[in-house]
Amino acid sequence: MKTTVFPNTNEIERKWYIVDAEGKTLGRMCTIIADVLRGKNKAIYCPQADCGDFVIVINCEKVRLTGTKIDKKSYYKHSGFSGHLTEVKAKEMIEKKPEKMVEICVSGMLPKNKLRPAILKKLKLFRSSEHTHEAQKPVLLEIK
Repeated sequence: MKTTVFPNTNEIERKWYIVDAEGKTLGRMCTIIADVLRGKNKAIYCPQADCGDFVIVINCEKVRLTGTKIDKKSYYKHSGFSGHLTEVKAKEMIEKKPEKMVEICVSGMLPKNKLRPAILKKLKLFRSSEHTHEAQKPVLLEIK
């Protein structure tokens, strides 16, 4: 009788991928990134283990939102004190912190458990086309 073999996180071979966000739709791009970060593109995928790869996202400021989301979409943050709810529109977020917008989108597509912080550490975001991970020799991840 065969038994199920679970991958050991120390023995998993992790690859580095690079994604160019220029002209890509935010949600469609982030779903593919979330799948690669979790390891769903691998044959050894296991939902309770972190078996995903590293993803570098460049040109975050050139990401695209469809329809009227650029004007109507809002991001909310609350400090925990009454009356301290802050609202930031998507247009302001792209101008000031485009990396944060991509991170929020990917984070919402990951499981809400103890794996999320470990998975998010493998996501590297950069505003422009320059990044500091040339030594890892990342492979281009094509997103349509």
